[in-house]
Amino acid sequence: MMKNMKKRSVWFYVALGVVVLGAFTMLFPYLWMVGTSFKSRPETFELIPTLFPKEFQLNTYKEIWQLIPVGRAIFNTLIVEVSVIVIGTFTSSIAAFSFAKLRLPHKNVLLLVLLSSLMVPYAALLLPQYRAFESLGMTNTLWPLILPGFFGNITMMFFLIQYMKGIPNDLIESAKIDGCSYFGIYRRIMLPLCLPALAAQIIFWFVGIWNDYFAPSIYLTEQLKQTLQPLLASLNSTYSSGTNYPLIMTGSVIASIPMIIIFIAFQKYFIKSMALSGVKG
Repeated sequence: MMKNMKKRSVWFYVALGVVVLGAFTMLFPYLWMVGTSFKSRPETFELIPTLFPKEFQLNTYKEIWQLIPVGRAIFNTLIVEVSVIVIGTFTSSIAAFSFAKLRLPHKNVLLLVLLSSLMVPYAALLLPQYRAFESLGMTNTLWPLILPGFFGNITMMFFLIQYMKGIPNDLIESAKIDGCSYFGIYRRIMLPLCLPALAAQIIFWFVGIWNDYFAPSIYLTEQLKQTLQPLLASLNSTYSSGTNYPLIMTGSVIASIPMIIIFIAFQKYFIKSMALSGVKG
């Protein structure tokens, strides 16, 4: 018995060491980025680099707000985030309710068609989509980033369909007997029960929009109309010529702060999302 306990304790510490090593490996690039943002420019080119600066400098955090309109870019990004997530979540969730609980003709075929759109790469749709927005005079505005999101998110919809299928139909039948409409069932029963799944998907969608670089860099050309990621990317070529690493890392730190806050505040939903992904209808 004692030997088994010793063996278990040894393997426990081995596993703990592996986990700690893995966590440090994933955390090290971020620590390096934060440390570099506080370094002076000459210190980043020393032969023996250090993780944290010898003397903390705040010049880059002041300089970046003067070089580029960071505040405006954050505001533009939040406009896209709020409008897309609010309306897109509504359309995705109500479509998921329809597929999961209503008797729609040929709904399995329709769902298969919708899911097949995930196999089409965004680059293949970029040219016709760009020409459509150009003909409507919407290029160099936020509308090309907002309008497609109004029609929902296929990934969120499929996730919610699987989750809603696990909710007993007896609740819906009871609500029908009480005279509740289908929209009332959706609003009063399905949405409250789906809050954990909705929260997890909204968080992932928020992170995806916040980190989106490709679409904004195509549609937005003026600095004052750009979102955060393409604006920060301009630091590398326009202002720093690829050598002002403290300035580049400062922009990366600023962009990562909202993601860290969201993860700390809603980490339980990240964990739940991993568990909910295995829900079967």
